[in-house]
Amino acid sequence: MKADRLLSILLLLQTRGRVPAHELADRLEVSVRTIYRDVEALSASGVPVYAERGRHGGIELLAGFRTDVTGLTADESRALFILAAQGAHAALGLDAALGSALRKVMAALPAPYRPAAEVTSRRILVDATRWKGGPQPAVDLDVLQDAVFADRRLRLRYRHSGAREPSTYTVDPYGLVSKAGVWYLVADRRARPRLFRADRVHSATLLPDPVKRRPGVELAHAWEELRRQVEERPGGLDVTVRVRRSHLDMFVRLNASSLAELPEDDGENDWVTARLSYGVVREARQLLQFADALEVVSPPEVRAELAAAAASVTELYQRVGEASS
Repeated sequence: MKADRLLSILLLLQTRGRVPAHELADRLEVSVRTIYRDVEALSASGVPVYAERGRHGGIELLAGFRTDVTGLTADESRALFILAAQGAHAALGLDAALGSALRKVMAALPAPYRPAAEVTSRRILVDATRWKGGPQPAVDLDVLQDAVFADRRLRLRYRHSGAREPSTYTVDPYGLVSKAGVWYLVADRRARPRLFRADRVHSATLLPDPVKRRPGVELAHAWEELRRQVEERPGGLDVTVRVRRSHLDMFVRLNASSLAELPEDDGENDWVTARLSYGVVREARQLLQFADALEVVSPPEVRAELAAAAASVTELYQRVGEASS
């Protein structure tokens, strides 16, 4: 609607100052000609807005002009009070600021919308952490935040999974991402995107040098590239298993990321066939948690790996039993 678009232009200009017409057109998905017509409409309605042509031109409000209008619809005001990933605010030290901001938004809402927004905050809760994920280690994001907002390089002492000692890296950060309750630093190292779990950072030092990011790349682009690399990483090892029907739901839930295809469930047999994909044989050890409710059909090396692991556990407890008797 044109009224919504005019309000969006007004709020963008209040927030950003001078904005090129082509940028407004891209943000609002209209033509540049439409933007100029909208500017004329705003001016005719008494808003002191003007446009300057040329290389460094753009559309701008008269200095000092502000409007108190929020422009929020009923649905938009309710959406603000559905707080996704509440733990993210605490990790960033923004819990108090969030509460203060919401109180200000509530005061600025049109009176008819306030009850709905208040009810929404009491009736809808989003918890982004996984079931039985275990306690999350304490993460100090202060230095990482400083680097992200100051556009400075970082020197990290970082321990990779399975490594005993941390390694040292100099990186160019794009930003921080919270995924399922886990914080990641997205950064370039030697002009290539890398992902660092914040809870594996032993130490972080803010360097005086400005970041050297790849031209035109923003946090969202770098994260999408890394996310695809993780999710589309080829497994290389196909494993066929049979699962007892009584454990099928749990099996699918715990192995969703490794399933090559959904299990063939005809609803009749006690056992259901499923196929998984792993990077290396050792990864299949997680199947031991299903004990005798799961059988590996193929390949033979996975059967041998699980048998060896089970024998090792049996031997360990036998030694413990003998020592305590």
